[in-house]
Amino acid sequence: MNMSFFDQFSSPSFLGIPLILISMTFPALLLPSLDNRWITNRLSTLQLWLINLITKQLMTPLNKKGHKWALILTSLMVFLLLINLLGLLPYTFTPTTQLSMNLALAFPLWLATLLTGLRNQPSASLAHLLPEGTPTLLIPALILIETTSLLIRPLALGVRLTANLTAGHLLIQLISTATTAL
Repeated sequence: MNMSFFDQFSSPSFLGIPLILISMTFPALLLPSLDNRWITNRLSTLQLWLINLITKQLMTPLNKKGHKWALILTSLMVFLLLINLLGLLPYTFTPTTQLSMNLALAFPLWLATLLTGLRNQPSASLAHLLPEGTPTLLIPALILIETTSLLIRPLALGVRLTANLTAGHLLIQLISTATTAL
């Protein structure tokens, strides 16, 4: 078995078909089908209860204006839950261990929060670019530094998340390899 430790993160394929495509369409089978009844069976009742519970947990700390984010936040949480549970299936991997997946989720959400903050409270959003009590000579340099750090934030957070997930999986792989060798 001539596999490196990082081969566990490559997408497995069967007959040239990436198994991640099949495993990512699997959660769609769990979605309730359209019917003329509100609740069709026990599975859809459980799904409805779980989605209501997640929505209530997400929206309780927010004020009424923040409730318009309920749909996107609930669907994002359910999506992340299902996609991370895919890692438990054999011959699949968790897609959130890939940097491209984390950046594809991080960038639009970061941009939406940034633009919403600039639209609703422009002076408070721009005030974060300059700390209070800054000497006059440092103002241009600090604005450039804070703007750069603001623009790099989704990339840095995506890389950190990917590195943490990869390090956890790699540690488990190293410990299991050492255990079998001993």
